[in-house]
Amino acid sequence: MNESDIDDNKAPLMEHLIEFRNRLVYSVVALLVAFILCYIISEDLFAFLVRPLVQAMGDDIAGRRMIFTGLHEAFFTYIKIAFFAGIFLSFPIIASQIWIFVAPGLYKNEKKAFLPFLVVTPILFFLGGALAYEIVMPLAWKFLLSFESNGHVSLYAKAFTALVEQFPNMVNYLPAPSEPMALPIQSETRVSEYLSLSMKLIFAFGLCFQLPVLLTLLGRVGIVSSAGLKAKFKYAVVFAFIAAAILTPPDPLSQITLAIPIIVLYGISILSVRMVERKRAEKEALEDSE
Repeated sequence: MNESDIDDNKAPLMEHLIEFRNRLVYSVVALLVAFILCYIISEDLFAFLVRPLVQAMGDDIAGRRMIFTGLHEAFFTYIKIAFFAGIFLSFPIIASQIWIFVAPGLYKNEKKAFLPFLVVTPILFFLGGALAYEIVMPLAWKFLLSFESNGHVSLYAKAFTALVEQFPNMVNYLPAPSEPMALPIQSETRVSEYLSLSMKLIFAFGLCFQLPVLLTLLGRVGIVSSAGLKAKFKYAVVFAFIAAAILTPPDPLSQITLAIPIIVLYGISILSVRMVERKRAEKEALEDSE
């Protein structure tokens, strides 16, 4: 191998590195611009995230508040909100830069196979996040707020009240119940904890909705088959409820709300892998006939 051969081999590598650097710079700039724009409206974005909590509180909204216990907590909460929203806002540009960098190295059939996944992935993530925001979060927050109390009332006090309502004259013969001895339990949610829990739910649902994409890709490369996925359906049901129990708050409604979509998406994945196998079989049959 002479020196000219070495230079020829180095040139493509340097071109790829320069191209990778350019795409990375464009992606970072897009993320930075989106982050700045989202930080400007970070208070509005946080108010949008708090809306399910307000809905769960219902009419009992007077005097409610959210708190932060560290001087820097609210600032970093807005920074995190702006970062998460910036990623979502700039994802189309980042995805396009990934495609521009990867596409020249793919064959025509590989481009046709890869591009749909690049389009479907953010759509499924958005659907999962929307399900968490619109349905799961209000149900979960309402369940968690149900543990608030205005103070402990003894069983005797409850029985005394019920009896006096039915027989008013009994108030003269029964000893009055003592005053409640416990302090009220009320929610004063920290802004950082609320953001962390909300984003955990949104990302959990968004990632779980990527199941068809993942299984279809595995089916395309031959790692899984539709028959194998169908045979393991009962295990998938168990896994779906285990994952829902880990990723959601400890109330049955939110767990079921995540588990059922996972099971449905698993069934869609079986159909998708079966379509991939059918196209592969048709292509192989065509090649054999030629």
